[in-house]
Amino acid sequence: MKYSYLLLLSLCLTISSCKIDAKKQSTDSIGTSTKDLIAETSTEEKKLIINPITHATMVLSYDNYDIYVDPTGGPEAFNGLSAPEIVLITDIHGDHMDFETLTALDLSNTTVIAPKAVVDKFPKGLKLGTSVTLNNGDSITINGHSFEAIPMYNLREEALKFHSKGRGNGYVLTINDERIYISGDTEDIPEMRALENIDKAFVCMNLPYTMTVESAVNAVLEFKPKQVYPYHYRGTEGFSDVENFKTLVNQGDESIKVVQLEWYKQ
Repeated sequence: MKYSYLLLLSLCLTISSCKIDAKKQSTDSIGTSTKDLIAETSTEEKKLIINPITHATMVLSYDNYDIYVDPTGGPEAFNGLSAPEIVLITDIHGDHMDFETLTALDLSNTTVIAPKAVVDKFPKGLKLGTSVTLNNGDSITINGHSFEAIPMYNLREEALKFHSKGRGNGYVLTINDERIYISGDTEDIPEMRALENIDKAFVCMNLPYTMTVESAVNAVLEFKPKQVYPYHYRGTEGFSDVENFKTLVNQGDESIKVVQLEWYKQ
């Protein structure tokens, strides 16, 4: 009788243990989105998530807060991402200002920030939550995040026709005390070189429209961001040599981390 009781107790403990293991296995197998993971962490542990889409287009996500930068590629390019709280547009060219994509996205609760040259081209049928015009030197704070418009323009005589000073914006964003620079289409202008305390910098480099790899390196070594992301590096002759960019930056300053993301799907 005692033996039977012990056998029954052992069997019950085994079944209970299996149930616990099965429950744990089921929980661990549930798919959790990046945003869910961010939401579960403490404020100090929350991090910015960078989603490269293509060329100049990206989504910056922080604490269920999405910022679309120069959205292009149609709504399918943003599958799996939430409707944006903020859209930043840098310039009037089609790889930055794509009204077909903007019209197809749900922007009913979105604030779109753009320079006057872009806002002036908004079609009448474009439905936005709010439109904010920022020109070079202007800034605005929305939901605790600040957005400052930085000049972007060409310096080389042969390239002046592409981007005139004052028309388009680069941006410096401050999110969770982190300063993020998005260059837009520019060369290594004095305003870029004068930037301070930049944590992350997205720097363009493609000819003939913006600047050479060497010019980008020279500017980065002057304003010294903690991290730099080469982007917008496809030109008329193909891709700029971003591996050489990384090599040259680190030869000049090993403390600057060069992060290479996949901007162009093969």
